[in-house]
Amino acid sequence: MPKMKTKSGAKKRFSFTASGKVKHGVVGKRHGMSKRGNRFLRQSTRTDVVSEADTRIIKRNFFPYER
Repeated sequence: MPKMKTKSGAKKRFSFTASGKVKHGVVGKRHGMSKRGNRFLRQSTRTDVVSEADTRIIKRNFFPYER
């Protein structure tokens, strides 16, 4: 049976911490910054950790060999 492929879109959007949690960039910062408040822009420079339920889905479906 051939190897399973990692979803290439997921490779660009998610990364892993050393303990196995999934990180993602904060949504809503691609364009239209003039509509956003200064507080939102300041707080959304970091990355966030994905919830436990979504972590299971991401690891199972998008990263077959990251367990």
